[in-house]
Amino acid sequence: MSMRLIAITTEYFFDREPEAVNLLFGDGMEVLHIRKPCAPYAGMIRFIGQIDRAFHSRIVLHDHYELASTFALKGIHVNRRNNPGNPGFYGKQGLSVSCSCHSFEEVAAVCPGHSSKEGRAVVPAVFDYAFLSPVFDSISKAGYKQGFTPEQLSDAGNRGIINDRVIALGGIMAGRIPAVRSYGFGGVAVLGALWGTLAADGNMNALQARFNELKNGCRMLA
Repeated sequence: MSMRLIAITTEYFFDREPEAVNLLFGDGMEVLHIRKPCAPYAGMIRFIGQIDRAFHSRIVLHDHYELASTFALKGIHVNRRNNPGNPGFYGKQGLSVSCSCHSFEEVAAVCPGHSSKEGRAVVPAVFDYAFLSPVFDSISKAGYKQGFTPEQLSDAGNRGIINDRVIALGGIMAGRIPAVRSYGFGGVAVLGALWGTLAADGNMNALQARFNELKNGCRMLA
């Protein structure tokens, strides 16, 4: 089974970003998380409006959750900055609900991987998947060091804390995907390794090459 590949936007808008997003969706990008913590409401509306409607069902918001319904998007992502307190409300509306975790304890609480007495996997009531970070030293955030040792990650995988609902985030690049898979993660979330220097050079061909390398890395592990 292939690992999931989830893209996260850069923090700030940049020229030709909507064009790049449409290009990646056309190349098979599964999910895009829009994380723009400083973006005003109007700016977010303008940005989403420049993305082809055919791709809206693959977009998850980290901010301005009300726009998920306005644009018929995929869902919302709960984090330390934005926590509605009742994420289940969005799930009942048919939206996906994900969250950010920074410890094994947090992950175990929202994405339990053990089985019930009947042998069925326990399904979280609210969260569809969770990001665990930082798995490696961050590419996009200077000084954001890995939070777990390889031994701790392996142990968490063996105990089912890391499972197919847990997405690895932080320092993810194509060459590290085999290690991520070995720990039991269900996918990876990428930021720096995908966008690279696109904001500065606008090189769409290089962007596509980076995306395909990441995508193929996930598929090779099927």
